[in-house]
Amino acid sequence: MLEHFSHIVTVFLMVTGRFIVIARGNLIKKLIGLSILQTSVYLLYIAPGKLLGGTAPILAPQFSIHSNPLPHVLILTAIVVGVSTLALGLALAVRLREAYDTIEEDEILALDHAAELEDEPR
Repeated sequence: MLEHFSHIVTVFLMVTGRFIVIARGNLIKKLIGLSILQTSVYLLYIAPGKLLGGTAPILAPQFSIHSNPLPHVLILTAIVVGVSTLALGLALAVRLREAYDTIEEDEILALDHAAELEDEPR
């Protein structure tokens, strides 16, 4: 059971993040759920990238087991993209709050639907 601990944590975070995104109507909570889901993907890629007893890929006779650095580099890039995406999402949530005076998804949709009904010719 302990040898699969990282996979268990990854699946737990994945399910938790997905549930928050689907079940919540608050846009900030949805962004938090997306961040949790994104963290689970980071763990999914990083966990198999580290070998016990592995070293950096240095070509020398005393080092025989090497860890692959590529997953760590890709995740570093993904973290930067994730932070940027989260910042953009938070900026959009602020703009929606200014425009609609709410950040609840169902209230925004109801206000949009009411505005469309008012704009239709009779």
